[in-house]
Amino acid sequence: MAEQVGTKMVDDGRTAREIFEEVMANPARKKFGFGEKLAIVNVDPQQAYTRLDMFKTSYETDPRQIEYINTISRLARERGMPVIWSHVAYKNDAGDAGVWGTRTDTEDSLQNIKYGSDRHAFDPRCDIHDDDMQFTKRMPSAFFETPLASYLVWNKVDTVVVTGGSTSGCVRATAVDALSHGYRTIVPIETCSDKHASFHFANLTDLQLKYADVEPVQTVIDWFEAR
Repeated sequence: MAEQVGTKMVDDGRTAREIFEEVMANPARKKFGFGEKLAIVNVDPQQAYTRLDMFKTSYETDPRQIEYINTISRLARERGMPVIWSHVAYKNDAGDAGVWGTRTDTEDSLQNIKYGSDRHAFDPRCDIHDDDMQFTKRMPSAFFETPLASYLVWNKVDTVVVTGGSTSGCVRATAVDALSHGYRTIVPIETCSDKHASFHFANLTDLQLKYADVEPVQTVIDWFEAR
């Protein structure tokens, strides 16, 4: 029988959080690191997902998430680096949601986030400035059929910092696309949120192992303050 050199799937009973903490404590690969100019891409910090007092679709992981997002966005802005905010919405008949809008059709369904609605609105805690880029997206990645890619090229960005929600959904999709577009990609832990610890930590682990540098938000703050 040939010697096994690959890995059979491990199922050892550890939680997603335990695996994440082990991976972070024992990094297996070198970091992508920071380049010379970064952009902050804040993915969908809109009321549908952030207002626990308003919508069943909202969720919270770190209660200081938006505070941290505002802090690193301010530091980027002060250094002439781009700050981008995306949110999601659809037209009245949801025809632009495509197949993604076919699985459910309730008041809380994704495709029923309508342009200009309270669910579409950014959380009022977000400190958004006039010169920040803002756009509405339709699909998980902030790159898909949006002006983001060309905006980053025009601004000569080489590093993308991805924040927002959900970790397992639009943050992950945006981070994978950032890497695919050739950017060093950084995901600050405290700036991301999800509905369940398993989804959150499993996807942070996968991002760290494959697609991004998953870092404490203080690492991003320190990079800014050193410049």
